[in-house]
Amino acid sequence: MEPVDIVALTVRELATHVRDGSLRATDVLAAFESRADATEPAVQAYLVRARSQAAAAAEAVDAARAQGRTLGPLGGVPLGLKDIFVTEGLSTRCGSRILEGWIPPYDGTHAKRLRDAGAVIMGKLAMDEFAMGSSSENTPYPAAKNPWAIDHVPGGSSGGSAAAVAAGSCAASLGSDTGGSIRQPASFCGVVGLKPSYGRVSRHGMIAFASSLDQAGPLTRDVRDAATLLQVLAGPDPHDATCLDAPVPDYVQACDLRPKGLRVGVHREALVHDGLDPAVARAFEQALEVWRDAGATLVDIELPHARHAVATYYVLCTAEAASNLARYDGIRYGHREARSSLRETYEATREVGLSAEVKRRILLGTFVLRKDSYAAYYGQAQKVRRLITQDYEAAFGRCDVLASPTSPVPGFRCGERNHDPLTMYLSDVFTIGANLAGLAGISLPAGLSPATAERPALPIGVQLLAPSLAEPTLLAAASMFEDATTHHQLRPPVEVA
Repeated sequence: MEPVDIVALTVRELATHVRDGSLRATDVLAAFESRADATEPAVQAYLVRARSQAAAAAEAVDAARAQGRTLGPLGGVPLGLKDIFVTEGLSTRCGSRILEGWIPPYDGTHAKRLRDAGAVIMGKLAMDEFAMGSSSENTPYPAAKNPWAIDHVPGGSSGGSAAAVAAGSCAASLGSDTGGSIRQPASFCGVVGLKPSYGRVSRHGMIAFASSLDQAGPLTRDVRDAATLLQVLAGPDPHDATCLDAPVPDYVQACDLRPKGLRVGVHREALVHDGLDPAVARAFEQALEVWRDAGATLVDIELPHARHAVATYYVLCTAEAASNLARYDGIRYGHREARSSLRETYEATREVGLSAEVKRRILLGTFVLRKDSYAAYYGQAQKVRRLITQDYEAAFGRCDVLASPTSPVPGFRCGERNHDPLTMYLSDVFTIGANLAGLAGISLPAGLSPATAERPALPIGVQLLAPSLAEPTLLAAASMFEDATTHHQLRPPVEVA
């Protein structure tokens, strides 16, 4: 075999080379470790590097092959996991000081399925604390940077997961999506981000932010790699009652399908948005032409209640966060600020252990769940959520997938929106609806914004949504676009040490 650039290979290519013996898993890991060593001083995508664990896993893959055993579909592939996923023997902090010192005694379903498939976990990736944010800056730890421009954010909350894949410091990664936290950073970093339908992938071992919205999914360099990881992760799980007991189709095969008469829906009203960057608007219109040229039909659809999605989301997600985060009290696990009384210990621990954004959302959630506020806020938001879901159901009666920009803007500068939470929240205006309705969604690289005196060239993403459990259709439509473009082949000029 001629020498290859290991770090440039896809997940599928890496697994194939390890399986046929043309590459050893240990050599693959060494290449990605070297790349991470070079890029991390600038990108800061990793919170924890699991060097010894990863080395042992790679050696086990090579030993299994030498013994003639069949390797899994991810045999020898180096992956990174967002710090929200529980990993046995490896620090899991969810980007928060309140979980410092906690070493989980078990693997969550995600880590277990990936390891069982032969993946080599390189470490835990940076994120907004408890997945609350759109820039990866809401953290007491070093914030991940965008490999395309180090003074710009990689998006959030799975910013480290997107940045690591874009920088080539892992072959693929796992993120979580509560209101766009896989898709928006994928857009900012020029990679593919797949949010499965709610319940398609287990939530067991994924630290909860908002339980009715959270979903785990892959960030990869191309659509077929995303399908490969979804194939491993999807399926029922007895540890999670919200995980759907539904058959798992062949997602990789679905990428090669070309549905005749594919209908791509467009919500034109959403594009009349004051914050929509002209470069994003142009890239989206060009993407629509790609689908049209590939044989798809564009269909205008209506989503009458979409304008209420952001407000609805923040009422519901803060309410669920207030409930879920009540468990972090300094008594059972993680950091503790011991005081003379139990109440004082609780207060001191949460004061020191939680950031301003997390406290803001806990306070908002506690308010909307108060007896005198519940009907006016939480109850009303649940009703609007149902209306939004019904709008999507009606829209999918007229189209197979819905297309939109992923984010209204390319990645913004570090610190630019830190003092304006409302503007930050609007970063997810195009992505939130999928979580409220439990839909499947994917963000695809759609080119770069033009470089100007004020801004470097930055990735732009286009989003597709599909009905719940319609991932095969989603992946087919996404592959149709990817096969007709070269945007996913672009690589950032990341600074290396």
